[in-house]
Amino acid sequence: MTNNTKNINNVFFIFIISHLIFWTLIPSLTNHNLPLDTIEALAWGSNLDWGFNKHPPMSAFFTEIFFQIFGSQDWVYYLLSQIFVITSFYYVFKFSKEIFNNDLLGLISVLLIESIYFYNFTTPEFNVNVCQLPFWSLTVYYSWKIFSGKEIKFLDCFLVGLFAAFGFLSKYLFIYLLFSIDLLFIYLIFIKKERKFDFKYLITIEIFLVVLVPHLIWLYNNDFITITYGLARTGLEQSTLIEHILFPLTFLLKQLGIIIPFLILIWLLVRNVKFKLNFKDKKLLFLLAVNLLPIFLMFLTSLVTGSKIRTMWMTPFYLFFGTFAVYLLKEQINLKKLKPFMIGIGFFFFLSPILYAYISISKDDKRTDYQGKEIAIKTQYAWDQQFSSTINVVLGNEWNAGNLSYHLKSRPVWEGIVEKEKLDQLKDFMCLDNICIGSR
Repeated sequence: MTNNTKNINNVFFIFIISHLIFWTLIPSLTNHNLPLDTIEALAWGSNLDWGFNKHPPMSAFFTEIFFQIFGSQDWVYYLLSQIFVITSFYYVFKFSKEIFNNDLLGLISVLLIESIYFYNFTTPEFNVNVCQLPFWSLTVYYSWKIFSGKEIKFLDCFLVGLFAAFGFLSKYLFIYLLFSIDLLFIYLIFIKKERKFDFKYLITIEIFLVVLVPHLIWLYNNDFITITYGLARTGLEQSTLIEHILFPLTFLLKQLGIIIPFLILIWLLVRNVKFKLNFKDKKLLFLLAVNLLPIFLMFLTSLVTGSKIRTMWMTPFYLFFGTFAVYLLKEQINLKKLKPFMIGIGFFFFLSPILYAYISISKDDKRTDYQGKEIAIKTQYAWDQQFSSTINVVLGNEWNAGNLSYHLKSRPVWEGIVEKEKLDQLKDFMCLDNICIGSR
């Protein structure tokens, strides 16, 4: 390893550690309560299953592991989220270095995506979108190993299947990445006939399906509730003809807005943007498949079905945009004149956490201002005045009941909405504002 390579690797690790520290520390100091989606994941984790009414189980699984180790310390779940973010950054860096055979271009590829707010401002809230990030980058990286290798290795196929399954168990929209990669392989094997079909490809499918079996059984036993919830969120059932045009256009405009800081950095990096597309270039084909094709498929979904694509759903879709942009413009990048670009990186790197801290401190009507700890203390006191038993069940919505599950020292299990049948099974119970706590 050359000194230059060591220096670039050192810069990368300084960058991701700095990102982790900033985005763990700032929400820990400025937020009074954990965000909604994190509380939801913790509520599900208290009663861990192979799926839940809104999402598959992976986000709940990881929050529960951290709860069992650290308990109800808010900073831990901000740290968990950043671990997922920097893990995805690491594999973007690793992938990019292999694409370019140039460590500096690999570093630039990661620094570029730091400007996209999915990877800074929204990351303190650990949720299903953040949960996808490392599995998205790992699936792309090991798919690339299969795509670019002279020999298809069993381990690479196994890992693609495994990480793809974990990504799908984080959120079903992960299927857009998998479908895009599959389309690329189908195109090269059966249409262009530039690759031979190898039975090792089937290992990927087998591992993927085996890992999903418990969740698929859960889905069947629960009337596919997670899928019906997801479809309801799109507004698909109420879509009108005009929405087949309005929603896709809105989707495109939002995507453009998201990458404005990214485009500014590209402009600082290369003032005169010029590139040619060579569709015989295998690297370019792969980058198109993992960057533009999933977004195009989302657009097509909205266009055909008239469904509304929510902005946060796109969180993992831009992970390799930096690599894609640098690959297109690599001939025009002057590595000796990076000063304006680095100033721009520094500006966005510090601007985002400063804005987050300002909003968190100056506004007092956010979910993260909820008095979860105080309410739990008052609830415990009211319970102790009536009962000597331990609170081990909480019923109600994921937010209010989930906060009690998280903050109460006994960590009661969240068991869904309040129902008479559930209350009848409790030895003691008490209800306040549509939230019930009890003891079995």
